[in-house]
Formats: sequence, structure tokens, C-alpha cells
Amino acid sequence: MTSVGSSKGLESTKAGLAVIPVRAEGKLVLGGEKLSSPLRRSIDRTMKRGEFTGEAGTTLDVSTPDDAKIEHVLLVGVGTKPDAEVIRQAGGLAGRAGVGHDVVVTTFHHMKNGAVPFAEGFLLGQYRFDKYKSKKEKPGSRTLRFAGGGGRAAATEAKRSVILAEAVNMARDLQNEPSGAKPPAVIANQAVRMARSLGLKTRVYTDKEFKDERFGGLMGVAAGSHQPARMLVLRHEPARPKATVALVGKGIVFDSGGLSLKPASGMETMKTDMSGAANVIAAMSAIGKLDPPVRVIAVCPLTENMPGGNATRPGDVLTARNGTTMEVLNTDAEGRLVLADALALAAEAKPDIIVDQATLTGACKVALGDKIAGLFGNNQDAIDRVQKAAARAGEAVWHLPMPDYYRKNIDSDIADIKNTGTRWGGAINAAFFLKEFVGDVPWTHLDIAGPARWPEDEHYQVKGGSGFGVRTLVALVESFDN
Repeated sequence: MTSVGSSKGLESTKAGLAVIPVRAEGKLVLGGEKLSSPLRRSIDRTMKRGEFTGEAGTTLDVSTPDDAKIEHVLLVGVGTKPDAEVIRQAGGLAGRAGVGHDVVVTTFHHMKNGAVPFAEGFLLGQYRFDKYKSKKEKPGSRTLRFAGGGGRAAATEAKRSVILAEAVNMARDLQNEPSGAKPPAVIANQAVRMARSLGLKTRVYTDKEFKDERFGGLMGVAAGSHQPARMLVLRHEPARPKATVALVGKGIVFDSGGLSLKPASGMETMKTDMSGAANVIAAMSAIGKLDPPVRVIAVCPLTENMPGGNATRPGDVLTARNGTTMEVLNTDAEGRLVLADALALAAEAKPDIIVDQATLTGACKVALGDKIAGLFGNNQDAIDRVQKAAARAGEAVWHLPMPDYYRKNIDSDIADIKNTGTRWGGAINAAFFLKEFVGDVPWTHLDIAGPARWPEDEHYQVKGGSGFGVRTLVALVESFDN
């Protein structure tokens, strides 16, 4: 991971790239220092030629004089009234441009509250997953430096950005790893090693314990796989917690659909069906480092969903940890079955809020597209808190309704509930299913089926596993310290 530091001045630092924010109408943000005449003339000349106006999301490369310590200059537009997300996205553009440059220097900290979101975007924008490529991509920058007055303070402020970026990139690595290389036991072991290194408490339930623990949903989904399933629990236990937060993440490490088999094309991206669990594990790594005075309980059911000889059949009935019976009419609606046990386990701790994340329904992606998560819940205060956390993190969520008259859609003829509803409102039906397992605990559900896998390289996001949702979880936990 890139280190973050400071330097005395923009032009006094030997760097591969200098990044300068530009407001609308071409106003450079430099923090008071004057650029040398040759560099200033080069910038002015290039800006005029390129008709660069400084609108948000635009960039302009500038050639530097031969004798300059800076090899390249990147001007990044931030518009008229940039908020944290505009600056974060500008940082992402700079991060992508900075790949291959050992040292990058910037004046973004001279914008109000600019250091933290810029550093966050920059570090996220440099992410690459080339583990399986014979020809590796250019390395990320070794150092990001804030130049000029206030640089040292900015570097200190940005330490949180480093922690968050490391966590998001951990989630991305877990998502992008091929399913065959990350069976449930491997993910659980990696999480335990991480957690113990940070002083978090751990508990891993093995498949031999599932019957006694009444994990009927997890057992039913795992029945068709040769890979043993796991129920992972991580805990952050401060001495005097101000609140208790439970995080639950769906961890289907590969989803074939079970006996309700997906088409071949539908399986191509199913290595990211464990994105909810990846986000929760990664968020716990950041929480362990940030050490907020909040008790956090993380629960992740981890399994494959495969069509083996012992696989659950359409029409079978499973019993979840809280005693609710579930008729399985479609084995490809498996995420809600494993979350049933995890939510019931989390609810037993009587937390102040439960938040689950899951790549749960294609219906949510149809409704909101591939860059917005659906937000559901049983408590308006909890919904509002998650919305504010997401806004702070710069992750787009949209509150969707759960009208009582939709609840009947999951009524079963032979069990308490069924795991499919009507064709329409699929994301709402799935949310109602999950609601059955939290009792009276304030609960929210984030359906991240769209944004968990980013469709393109864009600002600080890269194509593939996105880590979307990690920063919201961390911001949510931190909100209880206010």
C-alpha cells in the first residue's frame, strides 16, 4: 500500500507526477505558493490549447520543462462547489494516472477538507488484481505527498484513508479471487489470522457443529457441495462500549444455483456472490485498527451452492436457527437461507442495530442499476443512520419500501415461509424473508447485487470486485461514537 507523507513545496519535490486541483473557470488551487515561470507558462499554454475549464471529473496532462524535478503534471477539475465525493473521485482519477510513478505530490489538501477524501480516492484508484497474469501491470505509487503548508497535518489526517483503502482492497481481493482458490475454510482461516493480529475475538463453527447449533439454512445450502461450510464470527470488544452493532454478510463463495441450475453465463461472475462476507470481514479489519468504542459482532455464513447428490431439492423444508421453517422452492434463492441462520445468531446478542449486506437479488439490480444498493429495514432510525453513513462514505444507496401487504408473498402452503415470492418485487420479497429472523432488533438490509461488481474502470472504482459497502459499514460503526 502507498504511504502518505508531506513535502515542503510542490516544485521542490522530486516526483513522477504532480496533481493540482482546478476549480471551474480554470482556477488552480496551490495553497499560496508560486510556480516557477517555465512551469506556469507550460500549464497556461496547455490549458488554453485544451480548452480545459476545471469541470468536475475532467483532467489535463501538462508537459513540464526539461529541468523540472517533476516529470509530469496532472490538472484535475473539481467544479464550482466540490463536496467530499467529488474530491474522492478526483483522487481516483489521480490514482489511476499515478500508477507507475514512484512518488506523487499534490496540493489537494489546500482545498477545504480535501486531504482525506483525496487520499482515499487516490489509494483506491491504484488498485489492480493481476495475481494470475503472467505480465504484471505497472506498480502503484510508493508515496503520496502533500506539498506545501499544512502538508504534515494533512498526512496525519489521511491515516484513516490508508486504513479504509486497505480494507476496501482486502474485500476486492477476496471478491476477485477465483472460487476454486477460496473455499469456505480458506476464507475463514484468512479472516481468523487477520482478526487475531488486530486483537479481535474469533469463533468459527464447523460443519460438524451445524446440527447442534440449528444452522438448518446453512446446512441445506451446503448439502450439495464437497467443500465443508463454515459460520464465521468476529468480535471487536472494547472495554466500555457505547453501543453494539452486528454486521452480517452473505458468503456464497460460488453459486451454481444448486439443483435450480443457473445457465452457464449466469455462473461466470458467481465468484463475487460472497461480496457481503468479504465486505464484513474487510470492515472488521478497519474497525480493529481504528478501535472505536463500539462493540461490533460480525457473522458470515460461508458455503458453496452446488448441485451434488445430497443437494437440497425444490420442495424441501429447512428449519432455521430461530425455529422458522422454510420451504425451498428455488435452490438458487440460497442467500436468504444462509442469512436466516446468521441473522438469528446476530439477533441473540440484542445489538442496537443489525446491518446485513448481500448480493441477494437480480431484481434489485433491475430496479436501481449496477451502481446503487437497495436499502430496506424495519426501523426508521436505523434506516436513517445507514443512509447517513453511506452518504459520508460516498456509496449510493436508495431506500426501498416494505409495505405490509407484500408480506403475504412469502407465505408457504406447508411451512412458515417460502424462499421465493411473486415474480414482481423480488427484492422486497427477499427483504421480508430476512426480516423473519431479526425479531424486534432494529435491522437494515443492503442488497448490493449491482454495485458489488463494478462494470467499468471509473474514478476510484475498477472493473470487477468493488468493495462497495465496506466504507459504509465502518462509517456506521463510527457514528455510534458521536
